[in-house]
Amino acid sequence: MELTGRVVVLTGAAHGIGAAMARRFAAEGARGVVVSDLDADGAERVAAEIRDTGGRAVAAATDATSKKDLKALVAGARSEFGQVDLFCANAGAAFGTGVHAADEQWAKSWEINVMQHVHAAQAVLPSMLARGEGCLLLTASAAGLLGVPGDAPYSVTKHAAVALAEWLAITYRPRGVRVSALCPLGVRTALLEPGLAAGHPAALAIAAAAPLLEPEDVADAVVRGLSRDEFLILPHESVRESFARKAGAVDAWIDEMAVQGG
Repeated sequence: MELTGRVVVLTGAAHGIGAAMARRFAAEGARGVVVSDLDADGAERVAAEIRDTGGRAVAAATDATSKKDLKALVAGARSEFGQVDLFCANAGAAFGTGVHAADEQWAKSWEINVMQHVHAAQAVLPSMLARGEGCLLLTASAAGLLGVPGDAPYSVTKHAAVALAEWLAITYRPRGVRVSALCPLGVRTALLEPGLAAGHPAALAIAAAAPLLEPEDVADAVVRGLSRDEFLILPHESVRESFARKAGAVDAWIDEMAVQGG
């Protein structure tokens, strides 16, 4: 997908990767960008930055775990700019906990890292299928391909997000809707940096696996990946080799990851 003239909606776009993607899509000539986040003030700041540079953007206060909110987000975008061409379900959560995480943390991880994508697809697919075109971008993680020690809810739900993206691609690609899964390793965002400061095993393992990228680097990779119609968008190229290595020797991979987690 080329971004020029397109209408783009993003969740989790007040900060980090989401904000960088919103700015980059506007710079690529998007006809309209809808910046949504639970942080309404942050979303408005990003939208205002886009408008200040000549782009068209609006902000929306949205709970990405709410089916009702996501349906209203799509309806609002259509009212403001027209049909949604690209929906980026980007909000995410990590708690840095193991299998004994509180039930509330497991539930919240599932709601934000998986069900957000389900509700977003339910909201935007009907109009895309009616037109026979459109694109869904699900922000997952390299943890959804490779695993990560120290954070069970995050690793499990990011695997589920990749699986959902794959199912959507298999099901809807023949009908003109493209689906991509964004799977970065370490990125300098508020999701990772507190874990690094605390010396959390998951954060340390991610940072040790490859150089940390800036959110803008990830946005660049997304634009490239969409233009190439890639299913897996991998800002860290090393993830591709690691994923293949894991598939070829799973037991050795588990042993390697176990050492990192120790």
